[in-house]
Amino acid sequence: MDAPVTTFDLLRHGEPAGGPRFRGSVDDPLSPAGWAQLETATAGGAWDRVVCSPLRRCREFAEVLARQRGLECRVETDFREISFGLWEGLTSAQVEAAYGAALANFWNDPVAHPPPQGEPLADFCARVETAWQRLIADSRGQRVLVVAHGGTIAMLLRSVLGMPLSHSWRVRMGYAGQARLRLDHTPHGVLMALLRLDPGV
Repeated sequence: MDAPVTTFDLLRHGEPAGGPRFRGSVDDPLSPAGWAQLETATAGGAWDRVVCSPLRRCREFAEVLARQRGLECRVETDFREISFGLWEGLTSAQVEAAYGAALANFWNDPVAHPPPQGEPLADFCARVETAWQRLIADSRGQRVLVVAHGGTIAMLLRSVLGMPLSHSWRVRMGYAGQARLRLDHTPHGVLMALLRLDPGV
């Protein structure tokens, strides 16, 4: 008998209202353009269930899509974005003006150079991985759409690809970027593969 196959479509939220800025826990809704980006990204897709971050830029679209398709929508609290601490709500230019080289250091090695009072990357990775394992366990054989954040998706892809934690930000997802993961449940364990990557806009 063929091994059960689970497919996960990872979808980053669209453009939020308020323009580009650090928004980990800042809970902005989607802009009209952001809604349109996600509608285009999900057109023609077929899933058995939807899972999303609790933040508005993910949850509000996910709940509408699930209701339109007659699907369950589960809010996964641990899929929320990393907290950027004192950088929350600031633009990159504002962070550079106030903190100098700290921003470049963070992008190059987020483990060694976290934002001040921000969530340590190892803690962020651990909570996303815990939620990921829960999702794998209760989605066997299903097609699942996960609406989440660039950082959350980077953690999931890092895990699948076996990348060092310090290289996490080398996986960049634009607004409405997508990745498809395939999990084969075999007698030898779960085999994971990245099937498709569309970085979005």
